[in-house]
Amino acid sequence: MRGVAPPVHRARKVQSSNGAFPLSLKDFSELVAMIYQGPLEPVPWKSALEILRQHLRANYVTLMLRPPTAERESLMVNAAGDSPITRQDEYNKYYYALDPFVDLPEDRVVTVEELIGNQNWRDSDFYKQFLKPLDILHALGADIRTEEGVECRFRVSRSHRESPFSEHDRALCEMVLPHLKRAVHLHSQLEQIDSERRLYAGTVDRMLVGTVILDQSGAVIRRNQVADEMLRDADGLRIVNGALRAHHPAENRELQRLIKHALSGESGGRPAVVEAISISRKSERAKLGILIRSIPATGWSEGKRRPAVALFIRDAARKSEASREMIRSLFDLTPAEASLALSLANGLTLDEAAEELNIRKNTARAHLRAIFSKIGVTRQTTLVRVLLSSVVWLG
Repeated sequence: MRGVAPPVHRARKVQSSNGAFPLSLKDFSELVAMIYQGPLEPVPWKSALEILRQHLRANYVTLMLRPPTAERESLMVNAAGDSPITRQDEYNKYYYALDPFVDLPEDRVVTVEELIGNQNWRDSDFYKQFLKPLDILHALGADIRTEEGVECRFRVSRSHRESPFSEHDRALCEMVLPHLKRAVHLHSQLEQIDSERRLYAGTVDRMLVGTVILDQSGAVIRRNQVADEMLRDADGLRIVNGALRAHHPAENRELQRLIKHALSGESGGRPAVVEAISISRKSERAKLGILIRSIPATGWSEGKRRPAVALFIRDAARKSEASREMIRSLFDLTPAEASLALSLANGLTLDEAAEELNIRKNTARAHLRAIFSKIGVTRQTTLVRVLLSSVVWLG
């Protein structure tokens, strides 16, 4: 009886419209995974581009997230192995204007030979002056445009010692391109969200509001600079074993009860729970005011470290850091009037403000009358209310 040959297990190759090319499913899966990991890397897509560089035997793989113009430099990521990245500044300042390998067909991979011809490429000033000294001859690339208007350039280059890019090389890049475009879209969305977050966080910092974010277990996962300073003083509040604690036992029990109540209201579909408490301080200074607010989960929220509760902390003893120049611009005050107005907004009496600013009381009264006239108020309490409710504190 004829023996049956044992099955031979081979790594499956990724198929393209042009047939198979030497990249296993495992390798392709790793490459795609790193493309989607790219937006979270310190240098976006550095790992994925390096993997591509090795598979394509390239000396450089570049993703230009923002092409250069006369007004601004490019934003590009380069994978070059152990080779140093050189002449990038020269490209940004001058050679980008000579680059003929631009305005490629959207979402399609082409070679430089296909686009402008091999001889025209070798005769170009861009190749002779910029690429040849870098040992770059062959080039392959694609342009990516997202719905948000992001325009990216994907470029791969090979040295003079290497052969031109093959159809298999092109096929690999064509299969990678849709994933890269989606990842760029995700990166753009994350950048917009992060920009808004930094804007709002900076505004809260300038308003001297401490923020502490708790996860679903009540552990502190994030706090801003103002909260850091308050907790560093350990004057009324502190962090013990990763959780927020009040100094006085009775107040701490109430604080924990309110936090627990807020945690119970973070489930999707329920309205946010909002509570408030004042916390005594060891220093006998004015109490800290704390607003506790649940962060409602969406129907798709997951993760043990998901933000669940926010605490906003105000310290009445802290002086505002509003800009005197902004007060001047907003209310058309002189520098001396703006300084006095800022002192009054920080809670000083007129006499205390005059002493702090080292001016005579009569001078302070004259400044105050001028401030009243310019702002359109007649009482100091009204002046302070107008200042505190203005946009000055958001700057």
